[in-house]
Amino acid sequence: QVQLVESGGGLVQPGGSLRLSCAASGFVFSLATMSWVRQSPGKGLEWVSEITYNSARITYADSVKGRFTTSRDNAKNTLYLQMNSLEPEDTAVYYCVRKSTGTRGQGTQVTVSS
Repeated sequence: QVQLVESGGGLVQPGGSLRLSCAASGFVFSLATMSWVRQSPGKGLEWVSEITYNSARITYADSVKGRFTTSRDNAKNTLYLQMNSLEPEDTAVYYCVRKSTGTRGQGTQVTVSS
């Protein structure tokens, strides 16, 4: 069955960096457009970034543009989110999403706090 497993979250100080990973299985990852979304306490889901199957087009929310970088390794069936210059407002559970079906993983918690 389709599985998406996020990892790499944690507690980081403002200005710090984290790299999230999403391991995919159960579908043809190399043909899938993938997204990152996040959910902060008490808020709805916020779209963060999207990457096409061949990495030809990568888009970002204005709130993370210039700080976050999405990439993928189709040979490893893995999606990445490099997060730099983290801010307290980035605190959220981060999910990877298979765009065509809306399937997402269990999420990984990112907390930015001093």
